[in-house]
Amino acid sequence: MTCRVLTTAFPGCWAPPKVPSYCSCPWRNRIQCSSSSSSDVPLAVSFDFSSSIEKPENNVPITGGAYDFKKATISLTKTLLSSPKKVTIVRHGLSSWNEESRVQGSSDLSILTETGVNQAERCRKALANISFDQCFSSPISRAKSTAEILWRGKEEPIVFLDSLKEGHLFYLEGMRNEDARQIYPKEYTTWREDPSNFSINGVYPLRMLWETANEAWKEILFTPGDHFLVVTHKSLLRALICTALGLGPERFRAIDVNNGGISVFNFNKRGEAMLQSLNMTAHMYSDYVYLY
Repeated sequence: MTCRVLTTAFPGCWAPPKVPSYCSCPWRNRIQCSSSSSSDVPLAVSFDFSSSIEKPENNVPITGGAYDFKKATISLTKTLLSSPKKVTIVRHGLSSWNEESRVQGSSDLSILTETGVNQAERCRKALANISFDQCFSSPISRAKSTAEILWRGKEEPIVFLDSLKEGHLFYLEGMRNEDARQIYPKEYTTWREDPSNFSINGVYPLRMLWETANEAWKEILFTPGDHFLVVTHKSLLRALICTALGLGPERFRAIDVNNGGISVFNFNKRGEAMLQSLNMTAHMYSDYVYLY
């Protein structure tokens, strides 16, 4: 029996003669052995390196994912963190005012529906294999109830942050959307179509929300630990995502997150963010369990 090593590069790449310590070009090695008999049936064992191989400083190979993202975004903390952080953010489950198509804002009168409770349970099961050091939540009922379901059975108490509350929408809160559109057409249309310029009595709720989101990030990221769970509301969640990516209030409606949707951020020690996942919802339609 004779054996040989076959190295194949993908189109446009040079095939290396041996495995390098670092290779950014996709390639594949195969060991092919064959007997000297007339049947000469080849027996092949393949070692597939079809994804780019990267080796960070600790020499642990990584395929596909980035291991460093220096200056990818601006620092949210302006100060070095004690360690890199991972933050998983969940939007609360379906609420009574979601169901009734009412403007919620910072009102605490909207509560989780039966569907919302089931959505929160699905989130809990989907994240069962993820280890979190701490859970942060808005103290508003619909988010608080969702967090309590997600965090059930944990020893560490939930930390409730006012900076995770939903934005205040004044007299629009509690109104059905169709009523708000008819009674306050100018304000409602501005809120829907030009939210960064929406104002009531000289107050710009969305601009304030950006300040609140920056405050929330600092409170979360300066907490000891490596992986945090955050439960909050749609508008504040949008603000968290945008501020982490360096986007202004005018990009508010460029991002959408479903009830029970899960988003994940990685932060390096410089406080710079990289969005790993946005609005994951596979767990809402199946028994999918995440592992990241």
